[in-house]
Amino acid sequence: MMLTALGLMSGTSLDGVDVALIETDGKQVKAFGPSGYRPYGPAERNLLRQALSEAVHLPRRDARPGILAEAERAVTQAHAEAVAAFVAQNRMRPEDIDIVGFHGQTVLHRPEKRMTVQIGDGPALARAIHIPVMHDFRAADVEAGGQGAPFVPVYHRALANSLEREGPIVVVNIGGVSNITYIDGNDTLIACDTGPGNALLDDFMYRTMNQAFDAEGKFAALGNADDAWIARALELPFFASPPPKSLDRNDFAALKLGEVAPADGAATLTAFTAAAIARVIPLLPRRPRSWIVCGGGARNLTMLRMLRERVGSATVEAAETLGWASDAIEAQAFGFLAARGLKGLPLSYPATTGVPMPMTGGVIARP
Repeated sequence: MMLTALGLMSGTSLDGVDVALIETDGKQVKAFGPSGYRPYGPAERNLLRQALSEAVHLPRRDARPGILAEAERAVTQAHAEAVAAFVAQNRMRPEDIDIVGFHGQTVLHRPEKRMTVQIGDGPALARAIHIPVMHDFRAADVEAGGQGAPFVPVYHRALANSLEREGPIVVVNIGGVSNITYIDGNDTLIACDTGPGNALLDDFMYRTMNQAFDAEGKFAALGNADDAWIARALELPFFASPPPKSLDRNDFAALKLGEVAPADGAATLTAFTAAAIARVIPLLPRRPRSWIVCGGGARNLTMLRMLRERVGSATVEAAETLGWASDAIEAQAFGFLAARGLKGLPLSYPATTGVPMPMTGGVIARP
């Protein structure tokens, strides 16, 4: 049975809420619907940055002391506004949508402590939008000993299988953190975080240039990357660890560039992201034939060029060139995962998150 599912995603880049509609049975995608976006304002973004800092000290995953309670209310409100605007713009009614997949905003990801925290009040959102909401997708995986990330591989596989091209194919999502899905036919699905995505670069641009990000990689293109710094950074144990593995947005925040010209710093951090992605190649069963890049990093032309330089003869293409809506893929994925969760299908697997057995997940909240 096909469902009309609306996915909502607010990623580690802290830029805003992506909204995307798909028609799916949780196994294949019958049709892509429209997508939308509700940016966070400067005050909301600052609030979320404070929440990230305070979440480090959380005693348990359901605690919301101080600023975290305020941030959760803001996240829930922003998502409710995003859905209301989407429904109005597309002349829909709440009853036209079967299920909403609500990821929430990750403020802490510590799977080694069996802790992952996504703020956002699922029941409150369901009441506000008058549609059933699936939320808290990662908790069951982490409680069972999995990494709880990445969670989009089953959707990447559904997309890649529709291409009918020879594998292996790697889908790279470059958000705040970068992650990959390695697809080789229906049988082999491997996934992991590879390292920083846009987080270090965005934070650097904010600190040095008071800009939210490096548009199209134009600033990095003016600088020179510090290859020695990148080589030292890649010596961190994480990069040699085999999949599955996952990261918190701030796991590499301690890496300091020192005194560098802003353009050189941007070039170095962009090249570091590309190098970290390519570093996964020796850890995969076979060398990939094609790399498909989605997420915010797909618009960074300098990052795409740097990745091409590091993956040999394989092709590197932005998801948009295949007709995929790069900005909407993660939101679409959580609509897809909500449909899977409703049907009790697995959301994560031993080779994607390290969970002991295929796991379903998500909690349903009804209006």
